[in-house]
Amino acid sequence: MLEREPSKTAFATAAHRAAHQVLEEGAHFKDPLAVTILGVDPDTFRTGVDMEIPRRVMRFFIVARANIAEAAIARGVEQHGVTQLVVLGAGLDTFAYRNPFEGRLKVFEVDHPATQAWKRRRLAESGIAIPPSLNYAPVDFERQNLTEQLTAAGLDPAQRTVFSWLGVVPYLTGEAITSTLSQIATHPGGAEVVFDYSDPPEALEPAARAYYDNRAARVAAIGEPFLSHFAPDDLHRQLHDLGFADIEDLDMPALVTRVTGHPNHGARKPGGHVLFAAT
Repeated sequence: MLEREPSKTAFATAAHRAAHQVLEEGAHFKDPLAVTILGVDPDTFRTGVDMEIPRRVMRFFIVARANIAEAAIARGVEQHGVTQLVVLGAGLDTFAYRNPFEGRLKVFEVDHPATQAWKRRRLAESGIAIPPSLNYAPVDFERQNLTEQLTAAGLDPAQRTVFSWLGVVPYLTGEAITSTLSQIATHPGGAEVVFDYSDPPEALEPAARAYYDNRAARVAAIGEPFLSHFAPDDLHRQLHDLGFADIEDLDMPALVTRVTGHPNHGARKPGGHVLFAAT
């Protein structure tokens, strides 16, 4: 990310969520604010290039991980006594502005200061109101302490909290990822986290590796390169060592089954995972 500029990958993620509302009518993830906050004409999504298979696969992964995260948030509030949600690397995520648990769930949006300033301008331009349950916490994951910044923003350490961390981990160093997970694991009131990650490139099948290499080159060219990958077994051991006791890891075939409700019949494994862990 360049200083004073928003994350280009954050904008691309928001575009995929918005495209899903138009092209698939929100079949797997409904977000009535996705197109509005993006500020583009819905007809721009109805093009042949947007229906290319690689783009459709990426769109499904992005909406699937949002589906899984919001299901975890609802489960946390309704079953586990969660009263706080921290959206790490919020980008143009809209959950806070359509929060179905308003009055029961406080939301803290954490993001790079440049991206957060850009988002607040987009909210004002789109006419989307900032609810009283929302708090902003500008944080540079590579340079600032997450716990300190959240405490300054008003997070109550004694309350059980869900952390939603989507589309961020691949762009961080291993040190920043470990530090963040460690701070989540030691949250005094108990914590649950949902995040996505990718298999190491060398573990991918040839077709998936070719797609990865192409995408890696594109994000590197815009100054937001992939920095981290994980072998699932290694990551699970690390999470257990940090104090997470409950781990569920969904690869692409498992995501297809979970999100669509249909048995998986040989979906390809592009290398992306969505993981839930709780203390």
